[in-house]
Amino acid sequence: MPSHEGKRSGGVSVTLVPVRITSALVDPALLDLPWSTPLEEWPAQHLVALPQGISRHIVRFVRLGEYVYAVKETGERVAEREYDLLRALERIDFPSVEAIAIVADRQTDAGEPLDPVLITRHLQFSLPYRALFSRTLRPETMNRLLDALAVLLVRMHLTGFFWGDCSLSNTLFRRDAGAFAAYLVDAETGALHSSLSNGQRGEDLEIARVNIFGEALDLQAAGLLHESIDPEVVCDEVVQRYERLWHEITYEQQIEREARHDIEGRIRRLNELGFDLAEVAMSTADNGRYLVRPKVVDAGYHTRRLIRLTGLDAEENQARKLLNDLDAYRVESDLTDEQQAAHRWLTEVFEPVVRAVPAHLRRKLEPQELFAQIIEHKWLLSERAGRDVGMGPAVQSFLADVLVHRPDEQAVLGVEVPAAG
Repeated sequence: MPSHEGKRSGGVSVTLVPVRITSALVDPALLDLPWSTPLEEWPAQHLVALPQGISRHIVRFVRLGEYVYAVKETGERVAEREYDLLRALERIDFPSVEAIAIVADRQTDAGEPLDPVLITRHLQFSLPYRALFSRTLRPETMNRLLDALAVLLVRMHLTGFFWGDCSLSNTLFRRDAGAFAAYLVDAETGALHSSLSNGQRGEDLEIARVNIFGEALDLQAAGLLHESIDPEVVCDEVVQRYERLWHEITYEQQIEREARHDIEGRIRRLNELGFDLAEVAMSTADNGRYLVRPKVVDAGYHTRRLIRLTGLDAEENQARKLLNDLDAYRVESDLTDEQQAAHRWLTEVFEPVVRAVPAHLRRKLEPQELFAQIIEHKWLLSERAGRDVGMGPAVQSFLADVLVHRPDEQAVLGVEVPAAG
């Protein structure tokens, strides 16, 4: 078989026989997979059983070393386009799965051609929407999913990304301190522009409306949708939530010349929503007022601040809760230096709490989500007691009364949770 060579943006092509692997980071373990076998016939010893969303393609999950990967059969041009898009989204820190490789020029032992595959890294502690509901989907759970999807859509439109196939099925969800964080999974219909027109945004929203209506009907037919939830209302809701959020972060505001604190208030509200500002454009209106329009660049305000101070990578709501605890610790400790306070909080509060979890329970929640839930549990205990119960008793109560009864997410997700310490 002739040799194959080449190079794609963001990756290096590796010449192999009888397949050609294009990868951003070459993993020799890829060579051990049965590429001459159709994906639907891959033997069980190579596979990891994970909950899977609805897909038009054949998808299998495999473990290579410490990571789990999703392997999807598709056309070569489609795979190359999606690979490049996912790599571009990764470079701008957009919440999506990570593209690992394309495997092309596959053929069976008899010489029959096989479809190429796209390999992405499985997002740890994430689930497709159907896997979240072993029982009837409650209205409040659906609301949290729709909020997460609306935020994801706003983020992608701010970055100039047109999805073209927005749906719950093409999204993965991670727990985020009582809410959900949404991640893009399927980018094969997407396109990245410098900015989007209102028409492009409207088209994406209409696609989302139609897809989510069908998914809600599917849940209803399976008995997984609460009787109070109307599928038609569900698909309208995600669009309405998107439009409210889009308006809040983009509308041009008129303020009095003397009311400059209103500008600061607007910036704080946007930060509370989790969005960072690149700049604030100001001009003078005919009535002598200021016209103020913020330029919002992306979500992740609290996430980035937490990383800068502690090195901890968390979802936005998790980061907000952890930062609130850090700020309270700083006040209580009378520390003026923010970096010193962050270091002491990390070593004296966060890490001891994570280490307090017995090894057999560490598979249930990732450390940041665990700490966020313990903070909430401590607040509830303190409210009942009418006083601050302290972190130690709150941790023990959470472990004994809450965590021990939670499902084992490692068993569900097929990934190891690193031990603390």
